[in-house]
Amino acid sequence: MIIYIYGEDSFRSRKQLKKMVGEFKQKRDPQGLNVVSLNCTKEDGSKILSEMMSAPFLAEKRMVVLKNLLTNNDKDLMGQILEKVTEKKCPEDNVWVFYQSDKLSRIKETKELDGVLKKEKFIQVFDFLKGFQLADWIKKEITELGGSISSDALSYLSQNIGTDMWYLKGLLNQLTAYNSKEEIDLKDVQEFLDEDVDDNIFNMVDAIVTGNKKLGFKLLEKQREIGEDDMKLFLMILRQFRILIQMRSFYEENSNSSDMAKVLGIHPFVVRKSLGIMKKYDLNKLKKLYKQLLQIDIKTKTGVAPQSLLLDLFVQKV
Repeated sequence: MIIYIYGEDSFRSRKQLKKMVGEFKQKRDPQGLNVVSLNCTKEDGSKILSEMMSAPFLAEKRMVVLKNLLTNNDKDLMGQILEKVTEKKCPEDNVWVFYQSDKLSRIKETKELDGVLKKEKFIQVFDFLKGFQLADWIKKEITELGGSISSDALSYLSQNIGTDMWYLKGLLNQLTAYNSKEEIDLKDVQEFLDEDVDDNIFNMVDAIVTGNKKLGFKLLEKQREIGEDDMKLFLMILRQFRILIQMRSFYEENSNSSDMAKVLGIHPFVVRKSLGIMKKYDLNKLKKLYKQLLQIDIKTKTGVAPQSLLLDLFVQKV
C-alpha cells in the first residue's frame, strides 16, 4: 500500500501524518516495533531501500514513513524507488507513506516519481487554505481550544494572516488564552496580529537603516515566503519610516519620550520598539530614505519597474 501526502502547508500535513501514524500504532502496532520514520534527505540510500523492503516483526503490517524523499538528489536511489513504485513492488504487508513538505529536487527521476505517486489511490494534498476554507479552519481550531470568535474578527484574521499556519496556530493559542471566558473580538485580533507584524517590519527596517544588506534581504524574503505581497510590504516599510521621522522630530524638540505615544497618537508598543533605532540616526538620514521610498511609489505606479525589484534595489543602495 502506498500513501502520498504532499503540499505547501506543512502544518496541516504534519498534523495529518502524526494522526495517521498514531492510528496505525493503535490498531496494528501498539508496541511501536513496526513503524519506521526516515529523514530521506540525510539517510543513506541503502538503509532507505532496506527499510522499505523489510518484513513486519511479529505483526501483520509495517509502516515506513519516507520524509521528503523527493528532495533527495541521489539519482540511483530515486531510480530504484521509481521502479519499485511503477512496477508495484511494494510488499503487501508494508505501508509506504511518502511525506513531502520540502521542495522537490531537480533531477529527472524526482519529477517522474512525483507524477507516478500522484496517480496512486491514496493521496492527500495540503495546499494553503484561503478565503472561506481558512476562516472555517480558524473557527474550528478556536472551538477545539474552548474559545469563540466574532464574525468580524474571524474575517479580519483570515484576510490578514498570510500563509504561515505554524504562526497562525500559535496566535490562536494566545488569543484563546487571553480571552478564556469571553468571545475574541476584532480589537483583540488587531492588537495581537498587528503588533507581531510591526515587530517583524521593525527588525527589517532596522537592518535597512543600519546598512545590514544581508539581514535586510533575508527578512524581506522571509516576509515574501509567508505570503506578504510587495505592495503590502512597501506600505508597511513606508509607514515605519514615517513613524521614525515623527518620533525623531518630536525627540529633537522634546528629549522626554514618555509622552511620545500619546502626543503622536502612535501605539505604545510601536514607540517602544522604535526608540532604539530612532535615537541612532539623525532626522536628515531618515528623511532621505523616506524620499527614496516615495520615488519607489511613483515609479511603481507609472510602470517604470516592478515593485519587488525597486524594493530590492532600495535595500541594496542603503
